[in-house]
Amino acid sequence: MNNLVGRKREILILQDALKSNKPELIAVYGRRRIGKTFLIREVYKKHIVFELSGIHNVSLSGQLKNFRLILSARNVKIKKPVDWIEAFYALGQFIEQISSKRKKVIFIDEFPWLDTRKSNFLPAFDNFWNNYVSKRMDLIVVICGSAASYMINNILRSKGGLHNRITNKIHLSPFTLFETELLLRKNKVKLTRYDILQIYMAMGGVPYYLEKILPGESVAQCLDRLCFDKNGLLRSEFSNVFASLFNMHENHEAIIRNLASVRKGLTRNAILAITKIASGGTLTKTLVELEESGFIEKYTPYKGIKDPLYRLTDEYTLFYIRFIENTKPSANGVWDKLYNQQPYKIWSGLCYETICIKHLAQVKEGLKISGIHSEQGSWIAKNIKNGAQVDLLIDRADHVINLCEVKFYNTKFTIDKKYAQEILTKVNTFTEDTKTNKSIFVTFITTYGLVSNQYSKQLVQNELSLDHLFIDV
Repeated sequence: MNNLVGRKREILILQDALKSNKPELIAVYGRRRIGKTFLIREVYKKHIVFELSGIHNVSLSGQLKNFRLILSARNVKIKKPVDWIEAFYALGQFIEQISSKRKKVIFIDEFPWLDTRKSNFLPAFDNFWNNYVSKRMDLIVVICGSAASYMINNILRSKGGLHNRITNKIHLSPFTLFETELLLRKNKVKLTRYDILQIYMAMGGVPYYLEKILPGESVAQCLDRLCFDKNGLLRSEFSNVFASLFNMHENHEAIIRNLASVRKGLTRNAILAITKIASGGTLTKTLVELEESGFIEKYTPYKGIKDPLYRLTDEYTLFYIRFIENTKPSANGVWDKLYNQQPYKIWSGLCYETICIKHLAQVKEGLKISGIHSEQGSWIAKNIKNGAQVDLLIDRADHVINLCEVKFYNTKFTIDKKYAQEILTKVNTFTEDTKTNKSIFVTFITTYGLVSNQYSKQLVQNELSLDHLFIDV
């Protein structure tokens, strides 16, 4: 597994399955380009005895032909199956011929693409699991798919033959900043953490995108080539992302675009009013699928607001909508121009806040409070005209609340007299609004730290920098 970067938790789940004394059915899902297939192949490369991948937009006949060819390559004489029941029977017969007693892995990739119209693939797979695999203690079946709609509704929440059959699930998420740095180092890409952060803010922690960064490129060269060149990978990627993941992807994209236009997010009712998506099951299903796929986050503001909000958290999606799609393609120089404009400064501040929230475990480790129970939240003053708000607060069981000020800056950040007064007003308003009796610790999360002056010494109890977000937790 020397080729794998990060993924410690996921690797442990897969390795534990090899040690179990029962059959395992593991569902792996996540957005496209996230590294699902690579992970399974690397961990199980010595254990996979059969691997089948669905082919996009291919009929039942074509899928069965592919199945036969793969099994034939294992020196199995088999005619083209007439249906999936017969195909899985042949697979069972093949497994019976393997004398090894160690765990054997059947890997079915792009599982949703096999379930073509009128193919009866899913009932046949149910039957294969329930009547064959479940009786074998030496088998692991891994089913994998990018089509989030299908994996969530037909596998993870199945009410049919697979109901409660999944023994483990892996929702493969984008890399953290720590994992991103590991990957870039492995690929001989030498960038500062500030530069890595800028790239992360544009494309997130999607391994496939990060693999396209070349040694010797600056941030500007990399983003110009991938995002703003007419043939750039990330210039055309957006249109494929939602279509490949979701049925009725127009609804998902409509929600994403509206969330991209607001800073704090939208309530369910606000999304309903703007998008006109059918209320009830359709909207609920769409929101769940976006949340499960890591594009949006559902959260409830800290005290005072009952309705949860949905906010866009996928870096690439936000970057594409804000900058790529509205910028004419050019061979070079685009990024340098955007970097010095006000819209970029506003976006970068918002994006850094989102990244800090995603890296809450690293923030807590930096604050030395990992072992203390806490709840994350955000807060807006009851008197909106007051303007006081906190994008990230940590309400701790040890009678402390960290009010976090997040600042993305290309040098050390200076608290001046005016800003110091704003912080005091914010703390006082928060205490009054929430009626809290906990201690309030003003906490700064910046890129390069704070300039030490009378205001920082007077107001700030905790200070974290960009380096703390790169902690391995």
